[in-house]
Amino acid sequence: MQEIGHWIGGRRVAGTSGRFADVFNPATGEVQARVALASAAELDAAVAAAAEAQPKWAATNPQRRARVMMEAVRLLNRDMDRIAEAISREHGKTFPDAKGDVQRGLEVIEFCTGAPHLLKGEFTDSAGPGIDMYSMRQPLGVVAGITPFNFPAMIPLWKIGPALAAGNAMILKPSERDPSAPLLIAEVFREAGLPDGILQVVNGDKEAVDAILDSPVIQAVGFVGSTPIAQYIYSRAAATGKRAQCFGGAKNHMIVMPDADMDQAADALVGAGYGAAGERCMAISVAVPVGERTADALIAKLVPRIEKLKVGPYTAGSEVDFGPLVTAEAKRRVLGLVESGIAQGAKLVVDGRGFMLQGYEKGFFVGPHLFDRVTPDMDIYRTEIFGPVLSTVRARSYEEALALAMDHEYGNGTAIFTRDGDTARDFASRINIGMVGINVPIPVPLAYHTFGGWKRSGFGDLNQHGPDAFRFYTRTKTVTARWPSGLKEGGEFHFRAME
Repeated sequence: MQEIGHWIGGRRVAGTSGRFADVFNPATGEVQARVALASAAELDAAVAAAAEAQPKWAATNPQRRARVMMEAVRLLNRDMDRIAEAISREHGKTFPDAKGDVQRGLEVIEFCTGAPHLLKGEFTDSAGPGIDMYSMRQPLGVVAGITPFNFPAMIPLWKIGPALAAGNAMILKPSERDPSAPLLIAEVFREAGLPDGILQVVNGDKEAVDAILDSPVIQAVGFVGSTPIAQYIYSRAAATGKRAQCFGGAKNHMIVMPDADMDQAADALVGAGYGAAGERCMAISVAVPVGERTADALIAKLVPRIEKLKVGPYTAGSEVDFGPLVTAEAKRRVLGLVESGIAQGAKLVVDGRGFMLQGYEKGFFVGPHLFDRVTPDMDIYRTEIFGPVLSTVRARSYEEALALAMDHEYGNGTAIFTRDGDTARDFASRINIGMVGINVPIPVPLAYHTFGGWKRSGFGDLNQHGPDAFRFYTRTKTVTARWPSGLKEGGEFHFRAME
């Protein structure tokens, strides 16, 4: 059986801890590989090597570092199918979805080719008599990224690009559930000209995470995952003086106003709710139609669309809409929440519990589910399900719909579908959520803006990618310089004779 190790010092290396985790094929339920789980000692050794290599990389001028990013963009485009196939094989998402995973990460690397401009400081001439004042943005040193299973290429690239372009060395601890894509990405960066030791990929579990948090060398930690772990990492990192940006769970609401185009809204909900089997932090998991007539019309549009969704392995071709969940535990959890919704009184309009795919009976597939008449006290409303389950909460008014999204503990993304500009502007202004879509169901910002949620979806002051990423991975040094006047008139460079 294949054993997957780490990327240390510019090459793949085997793990030495003797501990492994199984890597499954989610479509078949079979173990396809084992990934090494690093010990604290292995993590510390990777950090030490990165710390040794980082000063020379930091001293490389920003334009040359940007050229490495440019070449990485070319190579990522060249190897996109290879990386996407590894994602589909280990995560289970469809091949087009896996290519999108790589593409959205690649776009951040494209943005990072502009690092020389983003790293420019500020200058004030004649701040005082003969005094100039200027600031510099300098790298932190060694930083770390801890990334989730659901985007095994995109989120590592969101961390790697800005950190490296700013002159740091990066310790990447990806998810042990789908570890191949980050290792392929590391190979790409080495081929692009990145010096050995600047990017270290260390596979592991909580032991490796705690070693990152305890390391006195690591200066900053970026994390994406569940809210409890985000809060744990943020508090531990802050306690040891590290910078931290930690992004957690979500419960994204899409408000559908009575004047909305119902076909457009239904198509948007199906794509945003069931794409990637719902394993996305920006998935729409709650539809909020305003008014009973709106709700009835929306449900009538949704049901036939959801019933036509094709579920299957990525190998079945481009007609598959979504694949399996990532693990058997994820499947059990999602189906358990479906049962809780039924028990608590929600109406199950589309029932995917009996879904079974011939030849893939042991796979982690879950059919699509649609609930109606969900209330805010139910588990399926309060909890991030992370599966192909859409809940409908009927609101009597716009204000009630707005309050539902505002009162929820999560604040990652939200959307409103309407033809009325005044309503849309009011929603965008008042909503306490980090990313807002107006007639756009998944409002993920492009690479040159920043990505981040509010409330219990995000911990830390700075967001991912965009200008915030360069602020996060650098610190500002301000210099006040004074030069004595008169030297240009000539100076004496010998000792005066004693009189």
